[in-house]
Amino acid sequence: MTRIRTRNRTRTCLRAGGRIGRLGPLLRKSALLALLPAIAWTAWPSAASAKPGQGTDGPGTHAQAASLVDVTSGRVLYSRNGDKEMRIASLTKIMTAIVAIEHGKLGDTVTVSRRAAGKEGSSLYLKAGEKIKLENLLYGLMLRSGNDAAEAIAEHVGGSLDGFVYLMNRKAEELGLSHSHFANPHGLDQPGHYSSANDLAALTAYALHNEAFRAIVRTKVRTAPNPHEQWDYKWVNKNKMLFMYDGADGVKTGYTKLALRCLVTSATRGGQQLVAVTLNDRDDWADHRRMLDYGFARYPLQRVVAKGDPVSGYPFASLGDFRYPFAAGERDKLESKLAPLDPSSVEYRFGYRGKMIFRLNGKDIGAVGLKAIPAEPPAAAGE
Repeated sequence: MTRIRTRNRTRTCLRAGGRIGRLGPLLRKSALLALLPAIAWTAWPSAASAKPGQGTDGPGTHAQAASLVDVTSGRVLYSRNGDKEMRIASLTKIMTAIVAIEHGKLGDTVTVSRRAAGKEGSSLYLKAGEKIKLENLLYGLMLRSGNDAAEAIAEHVGGSLDGFVYLMNRKAEELGLSHSHFANPHGLDQPGHYSSANDLAALTAYALHNEAFRAIVRTKVRTAPNPHEQWDYKWVNKNKMLFMYDGADGVKTGYTKLALRCLVTSATRGGQQLVAVTLNDRDDWADHRRMLDYGFARYPLQRVVAKGDPVSGYPFASLGDFRYPFAAGERDKLESKLAPLDPSSVEYRFGYRGKMIFRLNGKDIGAVGLKAIPAEPPAAAGE
């Protein structure tokens, strides 16, 4: 049996035998590859499983570590020192935000503790006893990098700072982030607090599938009620890429004296979204422009199958679309393998027939669920 990771859960399914062959003979309309919708199975690449070339053929950066990924597929397009464990400063808040969104309620009212209000470093200047919506705290966290917001969020969602840090590390384990460990929700330098460029890219690609997270990180300016003044809070996003790169739509800046300049950027062009990560990079704005330009030019996202496409020779159809970023000449090397369900399984009785697994250069890159195509009713007599 094989365990397949999905965005929000895992599903166990039977892997049956099947000949691997080129896609053409198997599909009528096009090659069959898929991201998972609803009950369709998909393989979500983890940071550990997606191993790219280590920067010998790439855009080049000034960073000590860098990574570039395609959000739809999770494919790593470029990496340099991608698994090196490093300080990550406020890039930590990407994990803080997604954990808070998944475990908290955006409409909750949070009471700011004295400890949170006094947190050193970048701040929203919250006051002890202040009441503020969790959603607004998340905007302040991601746009202005408020350490006081991070602390308040952690205490509210996790019940305590330690409780929230536990949730952060549990999420890292769930996502296969084997080069990450979190000791706080804000990213101030602390022993045992680190991540890697590849892990941060995988984490961000995961988070960008969450609608609330996407909305927050692409916001340039946000206002929120300020109970202590006659004017509202006004938070302008520190991420300059939102203002200087066409298609930029996230994510987070970071800096401490030990971590130095850190940056995660996302951008979308032509329906393709990429994430670029640099750690300890003195020229990160320019490096991110080069990395994103490289990814869009060298690895365009291509639709390989549409939902409902039939499988040649079988009464099966695709449960979803699949798109994948291919370099020049790669699509011709794509191979497929049919993995049918056991006919005695519950899923089979509900019309599901298994999955089609896709391989490139000897590695699984994804799968699509298959459903039965209803048989056509017999023609009426005399027709």
